[in-house]
Amino acid sequence: MKLSEIKKHLNQLETIEFKLPNGDLVPRHFHVTEVGKVSKIFIDCGGTLRQESLINFQLWEADDYDHRLHPEKLLSIINLSEEKLGLRDVDIEVEYQSDTIGKYFLGFENGSFLLQSTKTACLALDSCGIPSQKPKLKLSEIQSQTSNCCTPESGCC
Repeated sequence: MKLSEIKKHLNQLETIEFKLPNGDLVPRHFHVTEVGKVSKIFIDCGGTLRQESLINFQLWEADDYDHRLHPEKLLSIINLSEEKLGLRDVDIEVEYQSDTIGKYFLGFENGSFLLQSTKTACLALDSCGIPSQKPKLKLSEIQSQTSNCCTPESGCC
């Protein structure tokens, strides 16, 4: 989800709800402790220089059970961040603490923001030598390719 999309959704909501990939809800007393601009420059395993830009939201929950972040308050935080950080309309990444800090993509469905699992991947599959898909072989083909080294007449046993 891009910044413009979350702003559009927030303008139509009365409450904010985030769902984890397992369906559990982030407790309603969460805080958005930071909105950040993240730029990453790196070289992939194929030697290609790459650049990535994201907007980062950090969700945090405290023992402040009476606290509720309303859509208009989050919109004001986003607007201030756009002004002060010069945010562009790029993808949002959400950090949330569970066993460790998890990083999630952001989706939206039925009035809820969805924290969607992220995964690592090789960005240079064409040059790193790892096949994109395992070859599929039939067991009968494998058996016909083996030599008869372990038959009684082969003398190898």
